[in-house]
Amino acid sequence: MKKKILVICPFPVGVAAGQRLKYEQYFDEWQDEGYDVTVSSFMSKKMWSVVYKKGYLFYKIYGTFYGYWLRCKTLLVLKKYDAVYIFMWVTPFGTTFFECLYRYLSRHIIFDVEDNVFMEVHHQVNPFVKFLKNRVNKVNFLIRKSNQVITSSPFLNDYCLTLNEYKKCTYISASVDVDRFLPINDYKNDSFITIGWTGTWSSKMYLDLLRDTFIELRKRCNFKLRIIGNFEYELEGIDLEVIQWTEESEVKDLQGIDIGLYPLVTDKWVRGKSGLKAIQYMAFGLPTVATNFGTTSNIISHFENGILVLSDDEWVDALELLIKDPGLRRKLGTAARESVVNNYSTTVIKKKYLMILNNI
Repeated sequence: MKKKILVICPFPVGVAAGQRLKYEQYFDEWQDEGYDVTVSSFMSKKMWSVVYKKGYLFYKIYGTFYGYWLRCKTLLVLKKYDAVYIFMWVTPFGTTFFECLYRYLSRHIIFDVEDNVFMEVHHQVNPFVKFLKNRVNKVNFLIRKSNQVITSSPFLNDYCLTLNEYKKCTYISASVDVDRFLPINDYKNDSFITIGWTGTWSSKMYLDLLRDTFIELRKRCNFKLRIIGNFEYELEGIDLEVIQWTEESEVKDLQGIDIGLYPLVTDKWVRGKSGLKAIQYMAFGLPTVATNFGTTSNIISHFENGILVLSDDEWVDALELLIKDPGLRRKLGTAARESVVNNYSTTVIKKKYLMILNNI
């Protein structure tokens, strides 16, 4: 008889990178191993399409109430499942009321925590929204009470081990399907080199860190900047291409980049990040320039499979060097692809998830 797994997550299947490139891509493997997987997303696809846009107040309010209604409805069937897999939280606002109910009505809880969400969001400027989310209490409760915690970084895993009552915390890296994320770059300078960044509205603040870098770099050499996301972006004086992300065009859009960008701030929040963007770029055989901090330093070895930088000057120098040196791009990109195939491919990482499920 198949074991039943209920996945409780914020976003619809197939739209959010934090879900797509973590546990979602293993659903087929879980089912092949004898697990019956059911997904319950808080947001509908309609809600997801407007949640980060200005306006659409009616849809946002309706979508939130609908999400809470689904969570209430699910309370009645929790005991049917052998395990409840919670990603991030049960509900986005309020106290730990729903998290407590889900814990005590579930046989077995697996909590997948992304980034340092137990900390206050450093870029959340609205104190009322911060109060409503009550992020710290919700996440800390789930870390303490879950039978198994899955974390996105070694730093975050160490923190969770200090809280979890069962002392069962496992770091599982973000991963990619290397048979889908295929490199096609020829590492030539026959045309303008394209440097690129991919992300969502919530990570746009990291891209903004490089605005002055792009302006200074433009004084030294020609390049094109490609941004793949779910928002609009402007930067005067830069040859800029903004592409709205879709699952159908994701691979093609990333294959059109010559150099990947992964800027970060150096704070405790970032220590919990998985380094997903770097892994994505590297899978395509792209030389990646990244902030030398947190998990990224474990993924990228300086001038072996990428370049690690800290200061603004280092950013400009590294990008100028890569733009002008196709041989270096080839060397770093080839090594980057090999690193991902050996360490961050779905073939490697799927075993870690199955090991946790098999212990239910």
